[in-house]
Amino acid sequence: MTTDLAAKTKSTAPSHSAVGVMHDKLVLNRRVEVLAKWFAELLPSRARVLDVGCGDGLISAALQSKRSDIEVRGIDVLPRERTHIPVEIFDGTHFPCPDASFDVVLFSDVLHHTVDPTILLREARRVSARHVLIKDHYREGLAANTRLRFMDWVGNARFGVALPYNYWTEQQWHAAWREVGLQPERVLTKLGLYPKPADWIFGAKLHFIALLQRS
Repeated sequence: MTTDLAAKTKSTAPSHSAVGVMHDKLVLNRRVEVLAKWFAELLPSRARVLDVGCGDGLISAALQSKRSDIEVRGIDVLPRERTHIPVEIFDGTHFPCPDASFDVVLFSDVLHHTVDPTILLREARRVSARHVLIKDHYREGLAANTRLRFMDWVGNARFGVALPYNYWTEQQWHAAWREVGLQPERVLTKLGLYPKPADWIFGAKLHFIALLQRS
């Protein structure tokens, strides 16, 4: 079975767990709240949303608490014991959904975990009738790759998520969107994911949210 989105093998290294627990206490709750706030602001009214690579669905659950008019369904390649929204397992390449069956397809820090993000972007355009909403990274600024790799490892290694460290520049993202037939409607880069001074190191120039429409 193809799993372009994430690996099936889970890590058991103690260092992953220790650092991960610290990350959850210091960063996770703020990140969930900030991303849910931005997504709630950007989504159209009464949208049916497909959250691709949703994990346990915590962000989408927080989003629904802010936007009771929307409906969110999740898909992922790694089963979780407990999820906050309905989640269906898929093969990491093909979405188990008909054409134009959702208003919005959401990727929240998912596409850089794939070897070729355009594969899932094409699927998103097929499944979405209106928009694709992306939170991901720009490889911009001093030692950007090193900072991004560290954040990725801390946040994901203990869950067995694939870590190809495939970070794109802003130009690469825009070229991929044009290639698959998506155009940016709104792009945000100052997200406030971390408190200062941590935001100066792990925030500036490294994160974006893009609301894309079918072209």
